[in-house]
Formats: sequence, structure tokens, C-alpha cells
Amino acid sequence: MCYANRLFRRIVLLCCALLAGPAFGEDGYELWLRYRQASPNVLQQYRSAVTHIVTNAASPTLAAAQRELERGLTGILGIDIPLREAPAAGAVVFGTPESSAIIAALELPLQEVGQEGYVLRSVAVHGRPAHVIAANSDIGVLYGVFHFLRLLQTEHSFEALDVASAPRIQIRILNHWDNLDRTVERGYAGQSLWDWHKLPDYLDPRYTDYARANASLGINGTVLTNVNANAIALTPMYLEKAAALADVFRPYGIRVYLTARFSAPIEIGGLDTADPLDPEVRRWWKQKTEEIYRYIPDFGGYLVKANSEGQPGPQDYGRSHADGANMLAEAVAPYGGIVMWRAFVYSDEEPEDRAKQAYNEFVPYDGKFHENVLVQVKNGPIDFQPREPFHPLFGAMPKTPLMMEFQITKEYLGFATHLVYLGPLFEEVLDADTYVKGKGSTVAKVIDGSLHGYARTGMAGVANIGTDRNWTGSHFDQANWYVFGRLAWDPYASTRDIAAEWARMTFSNDERFVATVVDMMMKSREAVVDYMTPLGLHHLMARGHHYGPGPWVEGGPRADWTSVYYHRATKEGIGFDRTATGSNAVAQYAPEVAKIFGNLKRVPDEYLLWFHHVPWDYKMKSGRTLWDELVHAYTRGVETVKEMRRTWDGLKDFVDAERHAQVAAFLAIQEKEAKWWRDACIAYFQTFSGRPIPEGYDPPEHSLEYYKSLEFPYAPGHH
Repeated sequence: MCYANRLFRRIVLLCCALLAGPAFGEDGYELWLRYRQASPNVLQQYRSAVTHIVTNAASPTLAAAQRELERGLTGILGIDIPLREAPAAGAVVFGTPESSAIIAALELPLQEVGQEGYVLRSVAVHGRPAHVIAANSDIGVLYGVFHFLRLLQTEHSFEALDVASAPRIQIRILNHWDNLDRTVERGYAGQSLWDWHKLPDYLDPRYTDYARANASLGINGTVLTNVNANAIALTPMYLEKAAALADVFRPYGIRVYLTARFSAPIEIGGLDTADPLDPEVRRWWKQKTEEIYRYIPDFGGYLVKANSEGQPGPQDYGRSHADGANMLAEAVAPYGGIVMWRAFVYSDEEPEDRAKQAYNEFVPYDGKFHENVLVQVKNGPIDFQPREPFHPLFGAMPKTPLMMEFQITKEYLGFATHLVYLGPLFEEVLDADTYVKGKGSTVAKVIDGSLHGYARTGMAGVANIGTDRNWTGSHFDQANWYVFGRLAWDPYASTRDIAAEWARMTFSNDERFVATVVDMMMKSREAVVDYMTPLGLHHLMARGHHYGPGPWVEGGPRADWTSVYYHRATKEGIGFDRTATGSNAVAQYAPEVAKIFGNLKRVPDEYLLWFHHVPWDYKMKSGRTLWDELVHAYTRGVETVKEMRRTWDGLKDFVDAERHAQVAAFLAIQEKEAKWWRDACIAYFQTFSGRPIPEGYDPPEHSLEYYKSLEFPYAPGHH
């Protein structure tokens, strides 16, 4: 590279670093890829250990890896990092055995890390110390580059670097509930990223930054369109637009997937039926799929929501979920594609217990889905509540690959303004024991395939990403995107450790900051459970938009769309009896689990009212009555948020003013709304319990009529 080009590149990189620096304020756009200069205590060590990059841009993916290394090292070290063709002391060498003679000559354990994993090693190259980022594929190299930079960002010593990492789950994917008009269902961060009107001719630079952020976590797929699908997305005009996005994402290892509206053969195909056993319908899907692969050669496949919440599906024709999924699976199979068939279903008929429906509809078809079908199951049996027991399907379909569906966007957890780190929620579900093959049969072992030998494995996250400058609506919601990606790579990882990693990369490496903010993050999920749905209560939100409390919601087209259906409060007690004397939903779990959930004395407090209808004066483990415990839990949630506000106020010295101020403002909103939740729910449930507010606890600030009168017709993400 000539001197003029090197000088120009140095000026550009340094200017970018300066313009993004704290002196100009930060708005969260850079996410966890800020690449700020290391602190003085490690900077000199880093500068002496890393002196240059051995260039190896032999493909678009390796070129992306090289750009990321240049960008990251220039920012972290604060000096220009030159490119060289030959290694000297302090070289960073990256590549595969095919693209790098240096890596080919080293004896690295690449056979252990598969096609997407990588090895990071401190080695001697030509007798000089060097750092190697090696993999069997170019995308593995890129993942390794991000890991290498993460170590520097979090100020780890890498004098004796020795890392081998491979994903435990194959399909690590974001589900965007984005509509073609750029609205986002359950989205709280602005419009959809995908500017369909300007595509394919204008490619917003944010598309590349989105791909970089996902690749840094190992996320390898994205579903562009809402599960409440629009058939128009499968027409040539929109396939051309999706293909343009796929071209941007491809160097970063991200495959594009689309949602398939089951009635598309009628709506855009001119057929008079969408019966999956009809030969014309099957032919139409095969032809449509062939067309998609002409536009997007590495198209990942379809995500389908069928026969749920009014969406069309195979049951409209008397067919099964397996019939519908297998028809689409046959269409994508010649190209290596998959079908992700969602298990979030409930039929038009009102159920005995909605928590039982997915199990009842899918278990009879275990082993009858084609091998390239994954059944995508929500973490719990209702709908992304602040807390749910693990979904019983995870212990019931050993012959069918089940993939996890988590919700990153906080539909039921305060939208973008409540600080709720979802890591503990995700970890709680992954660590749950199904007992399907005895003790230790955790949900994580089900979805990573190790328990049942699934050939295909997956984890999906419903994205919280939009056009807001900080991507997710609030700075701390970025942590939920981050922890999802890290758990999709390794579902056994500690979410406390992941929180610390994110906090260091996003804000500060100062131990005083990290320890304090991680403690705050780890208690935030329990706080929202307390002030919204303590002791196993669930689905108490307002109708439609799910903003704010609505335990009084009743009536309408379906009982199971109301709150009273779930809490079942009476003068005698509260809770949904799912034991043998009620709906017997506990029978859908393994006997060892059912004996715990179904026993009033053994069930954990956090699931008490999920499985039992309990008298108001029932004596809890704490010694309080159920009513007093409920008031205590609601109050504890509010007090935790107050504590979070005080904690954040004390961290001003560690965070730039712009981001600190927004988080502080949102915490103030959260405290106000947590109190609203507490007071409204206590006022409502007191009408059934007939008991006084226990001594030492404040009564609700307003009357029940006041809380019931509040309306929010334009709440974000309204459905």
C-alpha cells in the first residue's frame, strides 16, 4: 500500500474515532462496538503486544474482518495499526488454513470448532510473538475477530491467548415483527429499519452496522417480516428488495428468512384454496420457493405462524400442523432451507386452559414433521409474561427439533422505558429441568440437541430494533439484544458475566461502575415481576397495547384475551387452578415436575398462583397471609426501582452526560409506572380480598375507578 493511501486511511480512521468520542457526546448508535481507547494501566501493554495486522482480505467476509480489526485496534490503541503482508513481532494474523499459509503451518485444534467456531492463540511466527485468529471458514474468522476485540475492549490480558469457541446452537436468529408500512408490531424503538420504499436502490449504511452488530454476537439469521405475515412480501417487487438486504448481510454470515402467509396461494397466486394437500397448492409453493432462491441463493427458509390469533393455516382445511409444515419443507429442501413452524397457537374455539393448547396440538405429531422442520416454541406456555414456568413442550417432543423463541422486545415488561435486563429470565428458562430423561434434562440440553440428538437446533429472539438512534429505544435495552446473541452461541453462559461484559464495552471498564451496574441489572427483572405480576400472576396488562395494568379487563370476543380469565380472583381467593382438580395442565409436565408444581406445599412462591387457586388468608412461607404477601411483593418492586434510580444517579462520573440523562429520565418514568402498577392492582384485588392494607404499607394513591378510567389509544406497538 503506497504512503499516500496509508496516510489517507489513517486520517479517516482517526477522524472517525475522534468524532465518535465522548467530547462530542454519545447517543448509543455504536452499541457495544465503541472501541474507545484502553485505560492507561493496560494501554502500553496492548501497544507493545499488537503492532500490525497481516492483511488477508481474500473474500468479502475476510475483508469485513480486516476492516473490523483496523477499526477496533485503531480505536482501542489510539494509534494507527499498519497492514503488512509479512509478520513481525506483535502481528495479528487472521484467516483459514486455505487463505493463510501461516495458519496452515500451525498445529491448531481447528477440528474441534466446526465450521463457525474459531481459535485464538498467542504463538511464535518466524520466531516472533504473534496473535492468531484462525477458523475453518471465513465467517468463523470474523467471529474470532470480534472475540479478539472483545477481549481488548474489556481489558483482558492476552499475553498467553488460548481460546477455542464454537456455537452450541446452529440457527441463531432474530425475528423482526416488521410490517411493509414500516410499523413494528410490539416495537418500541421507532420505525422498521427496512426502508422498503427506497430499497433496493438505496442501501442505508445502518444495514451494514446492523450486520456488524449481529455478527459480533454470532447471530447468523434474520427474519425480515412480521409473523402476522403479508403475502405481498413474497412478490417479485419485494423479493428484489429482500435480495438487496441479503447482499449486505452475506459477508457477515447472516442469512435472510421470510414469513410465509399460509393463504398466499389464494392472495397472490390466484388459486381458490391453500389446502396443503392440494397438488396445485403444493406446486405453487415449490414454484414460489424456486423463484425466491433465484433472487436470494442462500435464502434460509420460512417462518410460519398458522392457525393462531386469526392467522390462516392448515386447520382451515382439516389438516394438521405437520401437513402444513411438511408442504413448505418439501419446497425448500432441495436448496438446504428450513421451515420454522411456530407453536404459539390457539384455535378459534375457547379453550379450557390456553396454557395447554400448544401441547395438545403438537405432541400427537411428534416425529411426523420432515427433518428440515423446527417447531419454534415460546419460553412459556402463555405469552412472554414477566415470569412463566418453562413450556411443557420442551419435555414432550423428543423426535422433533424444538427451537427456543425468546422475546427481546419488552411487550409485557414496560416497553423501552423500563430498565429490565432479560438475562435472568432467559437463564431461568434454559436452566429449568424438564426431567424428560431424568434429572438434569434441562431446556438448554433440549434446544442444543444434546438431549435428544436433534440434527438441527435453533434459538430465535423477537427483535427490539428500530430506527431510533440508539437502535433499541433505550440504552439498557441494547443489553437484551446482546445477551440473547451470546446465549444463542452458548446457552450455558452466565448472564451475570454477560452483563458485565456488555457494561464494560458499552460504558466503562472501571470496576466500581461495573460491579454496581451489574448488580442493578441482575435485580431489575425480579423488580418488574414484583410490581407487575408477583407470585405467579400473569396476563394482567391492558387490552390490545399491553401498556399499564388492566387486571379488571373482561368481556370481548374471547375469554382468554382477558385478565380475569387468568387471575380468577373471587372473595374466596385468587389464582388459576391447573392441578388435577382444575385444568390439570400440570399433567403436561414430567411426573417429577408435576409433583412440585401441583403440590401447594412444594410449588415455589413464584409459580403459586400460576398453578393454584389460593385463599386470601393462606399462610405463606414468609409467615404472611397471601394478601399481605401480595401487597409486600408489589411494594418491594417499587422500592427496588427507587433503589435503581439512586444507584444510577451515583454513577454520573462514569457515563457521558447524554446517555446518563436519558437513562435517568427513563428510570423516573419506571418508578412512576411501577407505583401505578402497584396501586392499581392492589386497589382492584382488595375488592375481592376485603382485607385492609397491612400496617406499614401505603394505600393506593387513587381510587380504583380512577385507574380503570385511564385509556391509551395510541400507545406504541398497539396491535
